[in-house]
Amino acid sequence: MAFTFFMRDQPTLEYAADHMIGYAMGRSRIKIWDAGCALGQETYTLAMILARKMNSFGFKNLRIDATDYDSANNFGDVVRAATYPYEELQRTPADLFQDYFEPADKPGQHRVVQLLRDRVNFQYHDLLSLKAPGSDYCLVVCKNVLLHFQYGERVEVFKMFHQALAPGGYLATENTQKLPREVSHLFEQVVPDAQLFKKIGG
Repeated sequence: MAFTFFMRDQPTLEYAADHMIGYAMGRSRIKIWDAGCALGQETYTLAMILARKMNSFGFKNLRIDATDYDSANNFGDVVRAATYPYEELQRTPADLFQDYFEPADKPGQHRVVQLLRDRVNFQYHDLLSLKAPGSDYCLVVCKNVLLHFQYGERVEVFKMFHQALAPGGYLATENTQKLPREVSHLFEQVVPDAQLFKKIGG
């Protein structure tokens, strides 16, 4: 399970949201895959960004498949509960915190609001199975995960992402992970200062 926190690498997620929204608006179903969601901090950060940028109709057509492999820490229960200690939320801008969190039953804890929780579908998934949990994704996000894989494994995972994306869909990865040369023909980088790519081909 990858380590992450709220608002981590926010600029890349903002880029991804802007490009994906322009591409996907008008679709009756907008699908995103957050591959390696850890305890859900990245998933709900992305959900907050999208809720702020999209109109309410478009946001209600959105589904985020949040997946991870490590079941040792019951992280699936954490993602579903969407409840976090305030210390983990201090990087969240005040306006987003006010709009998208509510006090939880336990003192010092806050829960992601129902509006965002309803958009997230959690499931266990092993990236190295090379079988995506769905298809026709408008955006795939995979950050702080691929660095744990061997080079050849990363190549195959990128191929899986390409297959899982809808034509012209987007892929966002961590800035430390460059696109392997073996799959460079499958994606086009769309911004110079972030690892955000557009799928080439069908």
